[in-house]
Amino acid sequence: ELLTVIIIIGILAAVAIPQFGSASEDAKIAALDQNLSCVRSAIELYSYQHNNTYPGTIGLHATKVANAPAAHPNAATAFIQQLTMYSRADGNTCAEKSDLYPYGPYLRSGIPDNPLPAATAAATPSAVTVTTDTTPLTVDNSPTTGWKTSSATGQFIANNGAYGSR
Repeated sequence: ELLTVIIIIGILAAVAIPQFGSASEDAKIAALDQNLSCVRSAIELYSYQHNNTYPGTIGLHATKVANAPAAHPNAATAFIQQLTMYSRADGNTCAEKSDLYPYGPYLRSGIPDNPLPAATAAATPSAVTVTTDTTPLTVDNSPTTGWKTSSATGQFIANNGAYGSR
């Protein structure tokens, strides 16, 4: 009888364990779809309020309204700051809201992490690669993690192998 019970438990475990693995993958894909939808909506709202210009175009950034603004150091930083801070119609950003910076922030919690596994342990899941290419975006060969966007077209994709076309 004990042997029969052990065999039944083994069969149940063999059936149930793969189900947990696919549920975990399904949850990651659902989180990816939600993050893509959220960021794409923020990009479209930004474009609407900024004369059909997409985030990632280098402008100026000020930490306070009264200080002298400095240029965004690169397109990825410009993209992140333009979606997470207050901005003007010309794309310049500021950490403080004022009449000069009436728009945004579009993503209050920052750029979400890409929930799919990274290709390398050193890869950053919230990293954004910004291009000015007008052709449809494709996934990078390495590292395949984070996000990829075009400041020319507003396209935003997951930079992960099979999921870049989502």
